[in-house]
Amino acid sequence: MGKKLTFLLLAISCTSFAQTNPAITSWLQNTTGITGRHYITGNPTPITDAVLANVQSVKYDANWVYVAATGIPAYITGPFQDGNPSLATAQNKIFKISLNPTQNTGTPTATTGGNIGIFKNGVALFDYRDGVAWSATTNALCGGPGNPPCAGGPTATQAWNRDAIPAEKAGFDCAKAHPAMGNYHHHQNPSAFNLDLTVISNVCDTYPSDGLYVINPSQHAPLLGFAYDGFPIYGAYAYTNIDGTGDITRMKSSYQLRTNTTRTNGPAVNATYFNGYFREDYEYVAHPGDPTYLDEHNGRICNTPEYPVSLYPNGIYCYFATVDANHNSAYPYVVGPTFYGNKTATTVTTVPAGTTTYNPALATNSFENAGFKVIIAPNPAQEFIAIQTPMVDNDLNIELIDELGKIVKTGKILQGSTLSIIETDTVYNGLYFVRISDQKDSKIFKVVIDK
Repeated sequence: MGKKLTFLLLAISCTSFAQTNPAITSWLQNTTGITGRHYITGNPTPITDAVLANVQSVKYDANWVYVAATGIPAYITGPFQDGNPSLATAQNKIFKISLNPTQNTGTPTATTGGNIGIFKNGVALFDYRDGVAWSATTNALCGGPGNPPCAGGPTATQAWNRDAIPAEKAGFDCAKAHPAMGNYHHHQNPSAFNLDLTVISNVCDTYPSDGLYVINPSQHAPLLGFAYDGFPIYGAYAYTNIDGTGDITRMKSSYQLRTNTTRTNGPAVNATYFNGYFREDYEYVAHPGDPTYLDEHNGRICNTPEYPVSLYPNGIYCYFATVDANHNSAYPYVVGPTFYGNKTATTVTTVPAGTTTYNPALATNSFENAGFKVIIAPNPAQEFIAIQTPMVDNDLNIELIDELGKIVKTGKILQGSTLSIIETDTVYNGLYFVRISDQKDSKIFKVVIDK
């Protein structure tokens, strides 16, 4: 009897822990068999891949969560129009991430090239750099494709390290990402270019995708993933105050561009090597007393919808995917240039015995009670209707219905996506209804087509 009772208490404890720890419950697990899709240059019809998208399994014990993922998102990847010959390919990694992250009270650990975090769909996060730097020896760029190696090898610290976001903009797809030797990754806020207030890339015009989330200035941004020190990553907007109170406001980077016109042991500031071309063009400026400005790691202690005061009375450290007032990505973009916590995440080849498998089907997150908000635009519509929702855990069916109740167009928002576009150029003018449904619930919205 005693052994059975002990086992029951342990089971209840583990279940309660899993239900309240976002590092276990927040991963976007593939429960529908959705596979990746990609564009190639010159073909605006996506190609379906034979690789499962999103996260395949989540297992945990008292200290670690083990996340198995292909690194392939449900949103469409590519094309990469800067000559990058790589495609997003399956990485098939198991990420071991701390469930008990701790602050690094010593010298902060610098972020490095390659993976420094993982988004909730299993896609990698990189920091600002692209592996290219300025060589004071040759007075030219070094590292990366087409350049000679940097002195000391690819891990050497250079005085001027190139910022991937402005330098490689032409090679990012609509979701603001690209692959490195097949490892598809975001350096920056993972929301599609064409959803920014000021659009700085037209790649979405021909090759639309939807990214990981949609910036909404009136709502707290969703939890997007976790850095390699185990602390959560959020989107661009949050509560003003660190205790989870106040208006929703944009979280702002405390880094700003220097005003120098010359660079010691580097190129002069000019049209080619403009201010902001290198990471060292930025300097950190503290903003004491204003909680909407982030610290030198690009985060702050806070309470969020996933980490409420009731469960986390002391809050938790959170990174934010920073953007400027136009919703364009702002340095240091997500995490960096140093980690707040102790970097403990690794990849493993096997999961230890004794872990518990998290089943997302047991979570309570229904279509109706999740604060489900839908944006339908343009309305009135002419050539198309875009239906935008929060990130969905299951496929959503989209139906365009006329006044007689006839379904005239259909579409889907796939698991791990946020967007469906229904073309209306062949539909007559009039009043229509958009019905969005999953296996249990549905919602109906009015839309006018007026061409």
